[in-house]
Amino acid sequence: MIRIRQGLFICSLTILMFFGFFIVQKVDAKETLTIYTYESFITDWGPGPQIKEVFEKKCNCELKFVGLDSSIGILGRLQIEGENSNADIVLGLDTNLISVAAETGLFAPHQVDIANKVNLPNSVTGKWEDKAFLPFDWGYFAFVYDNEKLSKPPSSLKGLVEDAQVTIVIQDPRTATPGLGLLLWVKSVYGKDAKDAWEKLSDKIVTTTKGWWDAYSIFLNGEADMVLSYSTSPAYHIIAEGKENYKAAQFEEGHYVQIEVAGLLESSKKKDLGREFLKFMLTDDFQSIIPTTNWMYSVTYTQQPPEFNELIKPKNAFLFSSEEVNNNRKVWVDEWLEALTK
Repeated sequence: MIRIRQGLFICSLTILMFFGFFIVQKVDAKETLTIYTYESFITDWGPGPQIKEVFEKKCNCELKFVGLDSSIGILGRLQIEGENSNADIVLGLDTNLISVAAETGLFAPHQVDIANKVNLPNSVTGKWEDKAFLPFDWGYFAFVYDNEKLSKPPSSLKGLVEDAQVTIVIQDPRTATPGLGLLLWVKSVYGKDAKDAWEKLSDKIVTTTKGWWDAYSIFLNGEADMVLSYSTSPAYHIIAEGKENYKAAQFEEGHYVQIEVAGLLESSKKKDLGREFLKFMLTDDFQSIIPTTNWMYSVTYTQQPPEFNELIKPKNAFLFSSEEVNNNRKVWVDEWLEALTK
């Protein structure tokens, strides 16, 4: 009888331990939020690792970044996967792509109160009103040069196209958002004469790369006088390298703007956590990381590094509506291709 009772006790204890272990495991299980973004965002020197560390402390969750080759690549991946995408959030599209992204029907409302939180150039936009896409940084496209090698850079886009005796590296507008930005910049300045402008510019182009880093590397290796990048790129050289010879040429017509956004997928099973992350994007904890890791301007009133005061300050900014880009992009890219292959 004693042995039977002992056996029942041991059996009961085993069952309790099993269920106790199961309960503990269930309590300790963390939700994983999967975010598609571009590769540079999640490098050791990019904002991803710091953002992951800070947010995970707040949410008791795990952030899983999936790095893709570009913002355009992110959209392409999403279009292929559709409702079966593993992503909960897409981070890194820009305003030139959001109309195409919205047409997929894959994005849910962000439901974030952004009143008086988003600070963008007055010449570009007023109040941000998009219900699906939330901005997290912005910057001006610009041509960067080394003032120890190029003492008199062009002072206008027309000067670059028509007069300047320089070599440049640019990115392909079909695969890289800076390349698309330049396409729209030329169209903003030249309008119906954009094709002629590209034909004139083509002789100065050393090469056209798939992505931003490929082009910037070619420039840093001394293979071109100027590279299509951002007005904030020199801040990296100042802050991270202590070099002040890299500058962005200020063009008198103005500069084209990029505003980067994030959005929550309708197919996500973790919408509450996803919206918590989107709200987090507009806090100082997120925004203060952006300037010296993504080398862009934050979209809130977070104070920028003092070195940003040394950067060019364009007096005019260009930005087509996302709908206009969507409606004309193929025609404008075909125009670009025809001009550069003559």
